[in-house]
Amino acid sequence: MGGGNPAAACCDGLKNLKAITPTTADRRAACDCVKAAAARYPNIKEDAASSLPTKCGVQIGIPISKTTNCAKIN
Repeated sequence: MGGGNPAAACCDGLKNLKAITPTTADRRAACDCVKAAAARYPNIKEDAASSLPTKCGVQIGIPISKTTNCAKIN
């Protein structure tokens, strides 16, 4: 994952994630999944991953990071 524009499929995935997480409980569960997925990639570029929602123009309410405290998601 580089610093350029993300692929359309990647942005579509974020849009779908936003659509299926309307409640706080949904966002917290999704956060746990995103955090676990990020942790599986030791070479993930945290800054590139965390900027995906902005680059895609989608506010998902879930930080994309290995270190997010999902219990604090609203």
